[in-house]
Amino acid sequence: MKLLKEYFELQKQIYDYFGYQEDWVVIPLEDSTEYYWCLGEGFYGNSVLFFEDKENLIEAIKTGNYYSNSIYHQRFLDKCVYRKDDYTMIVVDTHTDGNKFLQVLDNSKELKKEDLK
Repeated sequence: MKLLKEYFELQKQIYDYFGYQEDWVVIPLEDSTEYYWCLGEGFYGNSVLFFEDKENLIEAIKTGNYYSNSIYHQRFLDKCVYRKDDYTMIVVDTHTDGNKFLQVLDNSKELKKEDLK
C-alpha cells in the first residue's frame, strides 16, 4: 500500500532528524508545535510545561495553572530530550490512560528561565 509506505518513510525522516532510535516500545508522535513551552517541574517532577500563548504561560507558571507532561525515562532510551536547531522532541508521559508520546515542540516558542522572571 503506497500510503502506508509513505507514512513510514516520513516517520523515518522525523526519527533521523532527531537522531531517535525506536526500540522495545513504539511511542507515537505528538505535534505540539503550536504551544509555547519550557522545561520545568510539574506535578510529576521534570516536565514539559506548555500553554497556548506566551503571556498566559508565564502567568500560569506563577499560579500553577498550566498543561504539563512529565519527561519519560526508560532504560531502552539513550536520552529523553532530542534537541535540534529548530525543533525539540521530548519523550513524555501524560499520566492519562497510559499515553506516552514523542512530543515535538518549536524552539522559537521555548521560554528560558530568564524569560520567566
